[in-house]
Amino acid sequence: MRLWFNLLCPDPQALMLFYQALLGLPEATASRSPIYRALACEAFELGFNALPAYGLLGLQGREPLPGTLPPVTAYATFMLTTPAEVSEAAGRVGALGGQVLKPPYATYYGQWQAVLADPQGHAFRLSTEHLPEGVEKPAFPRPQDTTQA
Repeated sequence: MRLWFNLLCPDPQALMLFYQALLGLPEATASRSPIYRALACEAFELGFNALPAYGLLGLQGREPLPGTLPPVTAYATFMLTTPAEVSEAAGRVGALGGQVLKPPYATYYGQWQAVLADPQGHAFRLSTEHLPEGVEKPAFPRPQDTTQA
């Protein structure tokens, strides 16, 4: 099985180039069309559909309002090999036109990850299953008691 994950976006070419520069993935040229671009590796294909795809997919009325960020209802997590790779890539995202939403940090489940947004506003994570040497995983966050004033 292979996962194909697609983002609907105003400029598929620009978004493909952002992820290509960030992740170093090759373009899946066989998938290219006037409204579609994709990057691929052995395990997945990351596709970028232009806005006319909403109609082609029967998703009319679910487009984001013009001038607004897409809602976050799903996000991709790209698993990298080392904490240094996560930190280095997160450090480059701004220069590529993206945004760091949460800089690299230790998760309670023992991963080193960063939460980012691409230049067209889609949220995604970079993560690795290892913490940097000397960094301990934090305790599970406890919800704050909202009953006290």
